Amino acid sequence: MFVLNRTDLHVDIKKSVVVDKKKLNLLPLTMFVVFLLGLQHVFLLHGKDLQLDIKKSVVLDKKTDLFWKFNETNNVAKCYFNNDPVVFDKYEGRAEVFGQNYSLLLKNVQHSDSGDYTAVVSGEKDQKVAEYKVIVQDPVSPVNLTVDSVDSSSDSCNLTVTCSTVDSHISSRFRCDTQNCSQAENGSLKAKPRSSTLIIYLQQDFIICNHSNQVSWKHKTEKITSYCKTLSGKNKRQSHKG
Repeated sequence: MFVLNRTDLHVDIKKSVVVDKKKLNLLPLTMFVVFLLGLQHVFLLHGKDLQLDIKKSVVLDKKTDLFWKFNETNNVAKCYFNNDPVVFDKYEGRAEVFGQNYSLLLKNVQHSDSGDYTAVVSGEKDQKVAEYKVIVQDPVSPVNLTVDSVDSSSDSCNLTVTCSTVDSHISSRFRCDTQNCSQAENGSLKAKPRSSTLIIYLQQDFIICNHSNQVSWKHKTEKITSYCKTLSGKNKRQSHKG
């Protein structure tokens, strides 16, 4: 889970996920950008293309060059005055520099591409004109949502459910009466140290299990009235009387 101080956080989502929890309307999320203390953190889905832009205006002359660097010491590409950019051997075929302001495009990113990227104008002095921290992530694994136990009476219903992935799980209890349902108890997450989040919550008549990281999202739902038969029938009778 990625936790930031709100005062230091600006969020920019590209190809983003649009979430209407009432409708569970999901669109693909492939890149997530946060600005932390002035440094852009870019989370990108493994295998996608990465574009890094230089926001400052860059003008090269005969005495200045521009370098895109990876982890400070590895040169990705070099731009000359009045000449086409040169991509260094390790990145040839995968990297391009384009546009008037020398944006970098890195294709088919791998986990080994995670790290710090800087654009440096080199002349009499070196000046950083762009800086990014890139984190490449895999899509999260699917989730399972199981109902472990149901304790039902004429006027109430209690359910215990478990939300699980291949290496983590979380359990929670839900209680319904004749008026509404609520989450009575939320268990603690059982997981290895990881960069994804597993949560379980109630939205209207649905129990939702959600597994997500910054670039992907998997979920399962169960309708709570499917397990609280007596409660469901009583609510229907009340509604019919109204």
